[in-house]
Amino acid sequence: MLRSAFNAFVRALPASTVEAHCDGPCGVYDPASARVAAEAVLSMTKKLKALEAPDAGDAATLAAYNNTFGRFVAIKEEEAQKTKKELLILWTDYFKPDHLATFPDLHDTFWKATKLCSACKVHIDQGKAEELMSTVEKIHGMFWRSKGRDEVWVTAS
Repeated sequence: MLRSAFNAFVRALPASTVEAHCDGPCGVYDPASARVAAEAVLSMTKKLKALEAPDAGDAATLAAYNNTFGRFVAIKEEEAQKTKKELLILWTDYFKPDHLATFPDLHDTFWKATKLCSACKVHIDQGKAEELMSTVEKIHGMFWRSKGRDEVWVTAS
């Protein structure tokens, strides 16, 4: 009874108009996290391609190879998913319809980037991983230009 009365009282109060550009109006966006994850995808792809399968007959060496291969694949897939998540946050929470005037290929660029994330999870394809890095670099440029800044693209490797 008391709860119902309280809820009715709260509903009767005038509500303030609140606006936010995202789910939580933090104002903190940066494509750097997508770049770091995409760079890890490229690094793991290179490491996977460089692994040499051991000769048959040496169970210990084969076990070590399989363990390393499995770890590299797991990291590559996890980082590709992180890249996709970070890109989707930028695409859906940061960029707004008015950005399309400046970046008419914004939607296509993000769509392509997220598809590349999926391709990098499914395959061990250095070309796709490098294309993902290039697309994340393009998004980096769009993001900083939208803020009126020209931030240099820097990679860890």
